[in-house]
Amino acid sequence: MAAYARLLKAVAPMIRRVAAGRWTGTEDPDDLVQDVLLSLHQVRHTYDQARPFRPWLMAIAYNRLADIQRRQVRRTKGEIAVAVFPETFSDDEAKEPLERMADTDELGRALATLPPRQRQVVEMLRLKEMSLKEASAASGMSVAALKVSMHRAMKALRAVLTK
Repeated sequence: MAAYARLLKAVAPMIRRVAAGRWTGTEDPDDLVQDVLLSLHQVRHTYDQARPFRPWLMAIAYNRLADIQRRQVRRTKGEIAVAVFPETFSDDEAKEPLERMADTDELGRALATLPPRQRQVVEMLRLKEMSLKEASAASGMSVAALKVSMHRAMKALRAVLTK
């Protein structure tokens, strides 16, 4: 533990010099050094003792500083970093007609208006959630033909459901 503390104290000035030379943002350089030291701690298990330490450390420092600069640019441009994107909107008005009516009889009636081949494609790709490759093997249609058929089916369903 004491050796690890000495290592961190020894590398902090190197990281501070790299940060001062490369950083143009508004964050405090000491915060940058702390971010790099935390990253170093998190990936310490990846260090190979047979290889030189300094290039490994500098790669971590440069990559972390680049991450911080990208985050800074996103903030200045008004973007917000999101860890998990929502799958759908909570408001029904924002949803596609197919999403709003997925569990209703109206969708069943709309599917019944499709030609048999298009209905089969919708059932395989959307309802059974098969991949294009799986659906191609099951139906004997090429992947391109499946895509075209699905596009036409969705267009027809939208027309029926938005009347």
